[in-house]
Amino acid sequence: MKHHNIAVIPADGIGQEVAPEGVKALNTAGELTGEYKLKYEHFPYGCNYYLKHGKMMADDGLKLLRQFDAIYFGAVGSPAVPDHISLRGLRLPICQGFEQYVCYRPTELLPGVKTPLANKKPGDIDFIVIRENTEGEYTGAGGRAHRGLPIEIAVETSVFSRVGVERVARYAYRLAQGRRKKLVSATKSNAQQHSFTFWDEVVAEVGREFTDVTVERVLIDALAARFISHPESLDVVVASNLLGDILTDIAAAISGSLGIAPSGNINPERDYPSMFEPVHGSAPDIAGKGIANPIAMIWCGAMMLDFLGHKKTAKLIDAAIKAVTAEGRVLTPDLGGTAKTGDVTKAIIGKMRAMAK
Repeated sequence: MKHHNIAVIPADGIGQEVAPEGVKALNTAGELTGEYKLKYEHFPYGCNYYLKHGKMMADDGLKLLRQFDAIYFGAVGSPAVPDHISLRGLRLPICQGFEQYVCYRPTELLPGVKTPLANKKPGDIDFIVIRENTEGEYTGAGGRAHRGLPIEIAVETSVFSRVGVERVARYAYRLAQGRRKKLVSATKSNAQQHSFTFWDEVVAEVGREFTDVTVERVLIDALAARFISHPESLDVVVASNLLGDILTDIAAAISGSLGIAPSGNINPERDYPSMFEPVHGSAPDIAGKGIANPIAMIWCGAMMLDFLGHKKTAKLIDAAIKAVTAEGRVLTPDLGGTAKTGDVTKAIIGKMRAMAK
């Protein structure tokens, strides 16, 4: 049996509610398969920490987190703290400081879940977006001058490096090789004549190493429409930081709910811990009501286990999630049900126990 040290950061809003549910599912799955034992350390970082200390995490936060095998992250954000502070004070320093340059976001229409798209069924929506996660539009390069004056200006500069584009493109090509051998590269090179023409050139150069993969270069506006009109045409999509962020919210919406969308912030070389977090954010409008959907958090746990080498247990969790959604009896309001957060976790755990016998 392998032992892993996991840093848990519930952070804000519904992150505080779904993170404990994810831990319950991880513990039960480990007991059933005997593949691993997880030791957790919880960190209080987030907006409440900021309101008390004036910073989103401790000064030595990255040093403390680096010793862990993985990070299990809830959600960040609060109406009491400006979004640029909460994002740039916690999530981005972890992603950039730990070279988590791959944001791995799977999209799948689960059985029993209704999509807002007409005539789509499970299997029609099944693709992965690989989002560049450390540079591009989120580097923070720029500034403001002449504040409050009529001549006030604001400049935000995207930063694309050859190594940054090459490594995320290569990861996406390799992933496509193991799937349906189709890659779509999101771009806006018709308008962004320097950054995205560079992106296109580098993606094409890397593609020469993967002659068995078909690659398309698609403008972001057309690609956003394609996510809705023809999602079955997608297999693996690679995109810059901002474009990938926008596309994956569309992807979550067409798969039924933001509440079921997982993601992994991956350091493929494993020099640093990777971080697994739901896409849904802190959702302050429903925080404290006990109706947050725990599926994304639990699915993130399965992704974390798969990354740590426990594929059998990851498949067990995935199968249990699909069994619960297929029945349609225990679903939270975002999926049209009336169940509470804990009810869904109990149902998933019950399916895991039944499947493991």
